Amino acid sequence: MSTTIRKAVFSRAGGPEVVSVVTAEYPAPAANEVQVKVLYAGMGGGDIAMRQGVYPQQKSAQGLTPGYSLVGRVHKNGANCSKFQPGTLVASLTMYDSDAELSNLAEKYLIPVPEGVDLKQAVAMVTDWTTAYGMAYRAASIKTGQRVFIHGLSGSVGYALLVFCKMQGAEVYGTASEKNHAAVREAGASPFTYTNKDWMKAMKNLGGAHVVFDPLGFESWDESWKILAPEGGHLIGFGGNYNMLNGGQPRSQIPQVAKLIAKGLIPFCPHKTTFFFISKDQKTYEPELKTLFGMLQKGQVTVPIRKMWTLEEVPEAHRTWNQGAGVGAVVVKVANDEKV
Repeated sequence: MSTTIRKAVFSRAGGPEVVSVVTAEYPAPAANEVQVKVLYAGMGGGDIAMRQGVYPQQKSAQGLTPGYSLVGRVHKNGANCSKFQPGTLVASLTMYDSDAELSNLAEKYLIPVPEGVDLKQAVAMVTDWTTAYGMAYRAASIKTGQRVFIHGLSGSVGYALLVFCKMQGAEVYGTASEKNHAAVREAGASPFTYTNKDWMKAMKNLGGAHVVFDPLGFESWDESWKILAPEGGHLIGFGGNYNMLNGGQPRSQIPQVAKLIAKGLIPFCPHKTTFFFISKDQKTYEPELKTLFGMLQKGQVTVPIRKMWTLEEVPEAHRTWNQGAGVGAVVVKVANDEKV
């Protein structure tokens, strides 16, 4: 039996004007699904790309409900589901359908969340901090004293990378909007402004970076390659399209990803390249998210929240995505937590 909910929806692919919040009928969960009452949803570059219809292998933007990740409580089990009791706090990497009061999700993709943790911090871990953790601890072999360069230090993934690289004893440099330089300096990084390119000369003068994390793609990956340490460095590309995230015309990343990978395959080249992504089907995903929840529970990390919107404010969140100062994650508060 269906029920009535509020949810965000795209009328078509396009700009922020295509986003609205509507009342709609929502079905009961299928046999292998669990219906979750959404408390918080994560918001990031993936949501912007999907709105424009350019996210890799996405559904049609028309009629799509955004929200790449969520934290909520189990509301109702499908006929074949019994792993989680109603009221259990869970998280999921959804790709879609998190900006809604209810979401039907495959039981196998639900991960328990410890009671008592800050849920707005927890939802930022589901996508952004797991991405950063995988890059910092698996993709990169960071050693104490190495120089690490991070593009987008003030973003949710970039700030998490800053935290994890400092934990491993690295010297951290990177780019951020000038309005956020004081905040990232306080966190232990040396910031530069991306557009003036002073960072390229500065890093070369320091002897280059041993690891560069770059979510911008295209020409930025070529520039990041140039600041790698001459004796050998590792360029790790991830994330989205610089043009798209800054209001420009999106471009296909497929040729650039191929070019990035090919750079690291040149015989006798001292450098490595990696294109990094996470998936809920990766065997590393669930244990790494559980590790992060444990770190949050123990107070070993704190996730800064740059902005929190309500569900009804999702259209405004899309209109003002890159505006304002602050570091960290953007989240959507969908409902108050009322444990069943």
